[in-house]
Amino acid sequence: MSLLDSLKWRYATKKMSGAKVPTEKLEFILDAIQLAPSSFGLQPYTVLVIEDEATKAKLLPASYNQSQITDSSHLIVFAAWTSVSAEKIDTFIADIAAKRSLSLEALNDYKGYISGSITRLSEEQQAIWNAKQAYIAFGIGLTAAAEVEVDATPMEGFVPAQYNEILGLTEQGLTASVVLALGYRGEEDWLAPLPKVRRDKDLLFKFI
Repeated sequence: MSLLDSLKWRYATKKMSGAKVPTEKLEFILDAIQLAPSSFGLQPYTVLVIEDEATKAKLLPASYNQSQITDSSHLIVFAAWTSVSAEKIDTFIADIAAKRSLSLEALNDYKGYISGSITRLSEEQQAIWNAKQAYIAFGIGLTAAAEVEVDATPMEGFVPAQYNEILGLTEQGLTASVVLALGYRGEEDWLAPLPKVRRDKDLLFKFI
């Protein structure tokens, strides 16, 4: 399918069948998430790929008992960094140097630019900025799933504090930002046959 056909095909699946997503399709989606753009290329988040049924069952009450949590093949949790430390920036710069065969000294100005931009932000502002970066990767993952005809449910309906506790995120300097349930639509999903509803282009777009 073309990209537009894929986006027309996808919808926020309400009832999943429990069928497993093949490894090659999951890897395609994860590769796309890895390649997602982010400010500075910093990728200030960690992506948890949850297949373990016991873990998904623990997350169900923290997700308002939405059945996609346990009926999904894989649950993708985008966990943003709670802050950006100097150590994390150092690690990022070292990775650039290694992969592009550059000296650390050659990247001093870039490192200073990143550090200056981020340290101007409060810890709360950093957390918000990090979550926005995670949402970019989330959107890419959602699109990639449609490309390989894997159903997906984008989910903000969960209690982040409970996810953080269950998954041990707080002690890792992470917080759950958004969730993507991957799987296949069940035959009884009432939403599947309904037309997609979006705002008309003349209302959505303004040309200046």
